[in-house]
Amino acid sequence: MEPGLLEPIRVVVTGAAGQIAYSLLYQIAKGDVFGANQPIIIHLLDIPLMMDVLQGVVMELVDCALPLLVGIVPTDDPNVAFKGVSAAFLVGSMPRKQGMERKDLLSANVKIFKVQGEALNNHASKDVKVLVVGNPANTNALVCSKYAPSIPRENFTAMTRLDQNRAQAEIASQLKVGVAKVKNVVIWGNHSSTQYPDARYATVELNGQSVSVPEAIKNDKFLKETFVDTIQKRGAAVIAARKMSSAMSAAKAAADHMRDIWQGTGDRWVSMGVISDGSYGAPKDVVFSFPVTISNRQWKIVPNLQIDDFSKAKLEITGKELLEERDDAYSVCEQ
Repeated sequence: MEPGLLEPIRVVVTGAAGQIAYSLLYQIAKGDVFGANQPIIIHLLDIPLMMDVLQGVVMELVDCALPLLVGIVPTDDPNVAFKGVSAAFLVGSMPRKQGMERKDLLSANVKIFKVQGEALNNHASKDVKVLVVGNPANTNALVCSKYAPSIPRENFTAMTRLDQNRAQAEIASQLKVGVAKVKNVVIWGNHSSTQYPDARYATVELNGQSVSVPEAIKNDKFLKETFVDTIQKRGAAVIAARKMSSAMSAAKAAADHMRDIWQGTGDRWVSMGVISDGSYGAPKDVVFSFPVTISNRQWKIVPNLQIDDFSKAKLEITGKELLEERDDAYSVCEQ
C-alpha cells in the first residue's frame, strides 16, 4: 500500500444499479466522502433482475481508474453485501407507484429493510454507520434499526440533507449570494411533504458580516409560506420536469451526509433524521430530522433553540405523520 494511505474500508451501496447510485458511486470511490487517503472496497447490492446492469456499472467503475478503489464486490445476496462493512448507503427501496397507498409502500419496504437490518446485524462492523436514502427514509431507517439490535440505534440515520441543500440554495438565490454564504438552515421532521424547512436560525454572510436570514430577507410571509411550500414540493417539481425523481442532487446529498458523519461538521449545523429522544416536543422513538452537529462520528442535537407557536404546529404535523408511519410499519412487522 502507498505511504500515507489508511487500511481499506468496506462500503456498501444498495440499489447499486439505479439512478442515484450511478451518481453516488463515483463520489465515494474518488475520495469525496471518506477522505483522500482512505482506500475503499465497494460492495454493490441489487436484486437478481439487475445483475446484468450492475455488471455494466462495475465495468465503468473499473474504467474510471480511481486510485482509492481497491476492490468491487457486486452481489444480489445481502449476507455478502453487508459483510464487514463500515458504512452503508441504503439507496434501494420499493418506489411509490401510481395509485399506491402509503401503507402499501411501507409494507413493501418493511420486508426489504427487515432483511437488510438482519444482514447488517449478522455481518457488518458493529460501529457501522447506516444512511437510509430509500423512501420513506425515516421509517425505513427505524425498521432497519429494529432488526439490527446489536448495532447502536444512533448509527442509523435518514437523509434530509437533500431538503437542507434545497433550502440553503433557495435562501441563497433569494439573497443573490453564493450558496456557501448561507449556514444553518434546518429541516425538521419527516422527509415528506410534511417536513418543516426553517430559516429562523440561519445566517448569511453579507459584506463580510454574518447577518440572520430573517433580518436579511425582511419578509416573514415569504419565510413562513412560499419558502416552506417550495421546499416541501421541490421533489415533486423535479419529477414533473424530469419525468424521474431527483438522482444527481440526491446522490450529492447522500455524499454530504456521510462525509459529515465521517469527518465532522465543525461549527455548521446539518439536518438528518436521527432517533428521537423527544427533543423539541418531537415524538420519541421515531426517526425525526433535527439540526445536529457531529464530531468523532457521533451526532448531537443542537440544544436550546426557541420554538415559536408557528413552528410548534409544524413539528406536530410532521411528528404525527411519523407516528402513523411507525404504527403501520410495525403492524406489518408483526404479521
